[in-house]
Amino acid sequence: MVLIENLVIIVKNCYETARIFMSEVTPVPAATVVLVRETEQDSGLQVLLLQRNSRLVFHGGHWVFPGGRIDEADFDESEGRLEYLAAKRAAVRETFEEAGLEINEDQLIHTAHWTTPPKMPRRFSTWFFICPIKNPGSVEVDNDEILDYRWVSPQEAIEDASAEKWILPRPTITTLSDISDYRSLDSLITGVTGSKIRVFPEGSEFYRPAEMGYSS
Repeated sequence: MVLIENLVIIVKNCYETARIFMSEVTPVPAATVVLVRETEQDSGLQVLLLQRNSRLVFHGGHWVFPGGRIDEADFDESEGRLEYLAAKRAAVRETFEEAGLEINEDQLIHTAHWTTPPKMPRRFSTWFFICPIKNPGSVEVDNDEILDYRWVSPQEAIEDASAEKWILPRPTITTLSDISDYRSLDSLITGVTGSKIRVFPEGSEFYRPAEMGYSS
């Protein structure tokens, strides 16, 4: 009886420790790139989605946009270590590392910022960028972290997710929905440049654009 009581206490303590730990996890700054190309198929525009290895802890097996955490090397002391500028460098770097595509910071249009909700084992505060590309080149994945890729129209991607053909994270689906009505790169650029930045959650303490180097 004493043994059972001790086990119950241990389990409760472990649960409480995990609860406190997860509620206090500070989001890691990250960057995501929505690569968009113009095509005669799919009503004009396609986005690049990558399949993450199912062994990965965060969004394992899901289809996502290229992206990842902002590394220490992405920050520049001479620029005041501004997170927005570091995010743009991370976006360029991650696009090459995950998809083998070369882009530059001038192509990036900041459109959103998502922070993983509390009480999750891993949290990120992620800068989202749209990157219109006319000649994307050939995609190359590493067959380790990224297993496959697909160019697909935003609407088809959403429909395939609804049909459970693949799994798309909520920020991915929302982003696809936001750009699904555009039919050309020109209209996309005009539209997203003039749109309000989507911030989740609204009023997030981890998104302070002016302080972090971004000015609309």
